[in-house]
Amino acid sequence: MNAAPTFSTLASQRLLVVGGSSGIGLATAQLAATHGALVTVTGRSEQRAAEAAASIGKGAASAAFDMTDEKAVGAFFAGNEFFDHIVVAAAEIRSGPVRDLALDTARTTFASKFWGPYLVAHFARLAEGGSLTFVSGAAARRPRAGRAPVAAACAAIEALTKVLAAELAPVRVNCIAPGMVDTPMLRAIRPAGAPVPAQPIRRPGEPEEIAFQILACAANLYMTGSIIDVDGGLDVS
Repeated sequence: MNAAPTFSTLASQRLLVVGGSSGIGLATAQLAATHGALVTVTGRSEQRAAEAAASIGKGAASAAFDMTDEKAVGAFFAGNEFFDHIVVAAAEIRSGPVRDLALDTARTTFASKFWGPYLVAHFARLAEGGSLTFVSGAAARRPRAGRAPVAAACAAIEALTKVLAAELAPVRVNCIAPGMVDTPMLRAIRPAGAPVPAQPIRRPGEPEEIAFQILACAANLYMTGSIIDVDGGLDVS
C-alpha cells in the first residue's frame, strides 16, 4: 500500500512553474519551496522571473520564454533535465463581446490560455510517475457574455487534460479551475470595491488557496484526468 499523500513527497523533486513570476504561479512556487521542492519559475520577462526566484529563495531558479513561441518552448525543455512536476499557470487574458473584441486580441487570449499549455505538454520532459497540472477557470462551465475567448480556451484546456491523462500515463495530468482570485491580473481589470459574484464564500480566493490544490494534484499519486473547481462555491450558486 502506498503511503498517504503529503506535500513532504515534493522534497528534492524538480518542479517547474510556467508563469511563476506572479499570482497563482508564484504562490505555487513559494508553497512548493517551503516543502523542499527544487523550484524553477518562468515568465516572459527575464527580470520578473529572476525577481520571483530571488523572493522564493531556497535555490529557486528562473528562466524566461514566451510559452506560445514553439521554438522557445522546445529549446527550454531540450536544455533542461527532466522535471518531476510541471505547473502551467501563465495566461494573457482579455475579453469582450465577440462582435466588439479585436480578432487579434481574441486570438492572443486563446493562444495564451490553450496553445501555450499545449506546447508545454508537447515538449515537456517529465519523469515517469510525475505530474502536469494546468489552470483553467470557472468560465469553462459558467460562460458569460463578453468572455468568449476565455470560456472557449478554458473548456479546451479541460478537454486536453483528459486526453493527456490517457496519452501520457504514468505521468498524471490534472487541471484546477479557479473562480475569482485576488491576483495582479484581476486587480488590473476589476474596479476597486466591485461586488463579488453571488456564491457561498463571499470573497475572491487567495492565490495561496489555489496553490494548495495545485500541489495536492502533484502529491496525490492516484489523481489523474481530474478537473477540480476551487471557486468559492460559484458552481453551485
